[in-house]
Amino acid sequence: MTTFAPSGSARIAYDDEGSGPPVIVLHAGVTDRRSWRAVVDALTPTHRVLAFDQRGFGETIYEPERQSGVDDALAVVDHAGIDGPVAVVGCSMGGRLGLDLTLAHPDRVSRLALIGSACRGAPGPVDWPDSYRELGLAIDAAEEAGDLDEVNRLEAWLWLDGPSVPEGRVSGAARTLFLAMNARALASVDPGEEVERPSAWAALGSIAVPTLVLIGDLDLEDIRETSEGLASRIPGATLEVLEGTAHVPQLEGHPRFLQALGEFLSAG
Repeated sequence: MTTFAPSGSARIAYDDEGSGPPVIVLHAGVTDRRSWRAVVDALTPTHRVLAFDQRGFGETIYEPERQSGVDDALAVVDHAGIDGPVAVVGCSMGGRLGLDLTLAHPDRVSRLALIGSACRGAPGPVDWPDSYRELGLAIDAAEEAGDLDEVNRLEAWLWLDGPSVPEGRVSGAARTLFLAMNARALASVDPGEEVERPSAWAALGSIAVPTLVLIGDLDLEDIRETSEGLASRIPGATLEVLEGTAHVPQLEGHPRFLQALGEFLSAG
């Protein structure tokens, strides 16, 4: 059953499943909390897992206002009655949020796992890289035309399949769910101005919790470069490249991803 945590004027939708050491999972910008189902099923025999919808995604109820993803994440943890630190698992923009949370509240985080993560302040391309420029320009054109169905189709290719492989690499229930989640996000109302935060990239050396960086070998080349930078800049971080998957391995239930994450979260 969906639970709602108050944060500002919003009601943040979340699930709370399992028992054991607590974990909070932070979704990518093309999915919502439903993308973590395979992870939740794998972890709940040994962990308590919180999965929530960020503003503009899933079932979270909100009005545009100045807001903070860090505050929303902590609101979920507090509403769930968890006083101690939690392990944080974030994908893409959820990884960026996980980094912001870890840097702003290091006492609330026990471990950090980053999947195809963004990072505030990280260097990146100013335009679509040549390796997927044609696909990126097609997305831009569909957005300009207001064709959200076409944007959704193309973004499934970019993020779920990976831009270097033919469209449709991932099929079945995973693709259907991706399209449903992203369609809802594309049609959502802007949540409002985000509270400004300092560059995480410049502060990565201060992260003191065990950190695992995971990246699919089919993910975008600039995101792979960011992941390599995260692993080299965060003290003691481990980098693992996942074969045959792209930006959201959790949605595919990628077996090595689930194994590596489980081992990391269960480590002493």
